This record gives sequence, C-alpha cells and structure tokens, in this order.
Amino acid sequence: MAIFKQPMTYREAYTKATDLCSRSEKCLFDLRQKCREWQLSMEESSKLIDSLMKGQFIDHERYATSFVNDKFRFNKWGKIKLTYILRQKHIEEKYIQNALSNLPEDSYHKVLLGLLSAKAKTIRETDSYTRKGKLLAFAQSRGFEVDIAIRIIAQM
Repeated sequence: MAIFKQPMTYREAYTKATDLCSRSEKCLFDLRQKCREWQLSMEESSKLIDSLMKGQFIDHERYATSFVNDKFRFNKWGKIKLTYILRQKHIEEKYIQNALSNLPEDSYHKVLLGLLSAKAKTIRETDSYTRKGKLLAFAQSRGFEVDIAIRIIAQM
C-alpha cells in the first residue's frame, strides 16, 4: 500500500521555504524542485518564489559565492566542476565568474597538490607515464584544469 503525501498549503510552504533559506543559501532551481516536491500548483510556486525574492531570501550572487566557497573548502572541487554544477542550476555566468575569481590561487594550487599527493600514495603503478596519466585523470575528475594539474604533477 503506497502512502501519498498531502500537498502542502501555500502558508506551510512559505514557512518551510523561509526556514530553509535562512539556514543555507538556495537558488531558484533548488526552490522550484522543492515546490514540485511539496506539490504546490504553478500559481502558488510562482507566488512563493516571488515572495522569497522580494524578501531577499534568494540571491544568486550570494548563492554562487557560498556554493563555490563551500564546495572548494569541504569537497575540494576544482573550478571546472564548480562551473558545470552552477550552470546546471541556471546561475548567471557573471555570478559564477565572480565567485570563482574570489578563490585564492595559492590555496587553489595547495589543495590540488594535497589531493594529488594523497592520490599518488594509492597508485601502485611503477611506470611514471601511467602514474602521471592516472593523477591527471584524478585531477580532472575533481574538476581541476588540465594545465594546472600538469604543472603540479611535474613538480611532484
């Protein structure tokens, strides 16, 4: 027997959305998904999002900066992966570029060096060409630029 959730009322959704936005940055894409999840009508969803934007609960510039800082700091993602995900969430390019430009280059390189050093310890391959290829593939999977990864691998 399947249990179906009751659709949320506008008032309940507004309360829940403001609480959600107060705890962490959200973007329009995230909130539209929540509206579908809460089974709000299109009219109620639009009204909710308009209210949240007027109340400055949603700000894409603030969201992009927060997202980039958190994912870089905690997940150690590179600029390519960060850009890709923000684009998927329909964040404007100017906000993405602004948020990425605020990442300090020296810490960006230090994070990549740390990731590659840790990964190098786990690679059992003895052929240096294959080792470098695996390290480069790892750096790319984390969203780091190829040219930066190559320079850091060469330094190791």
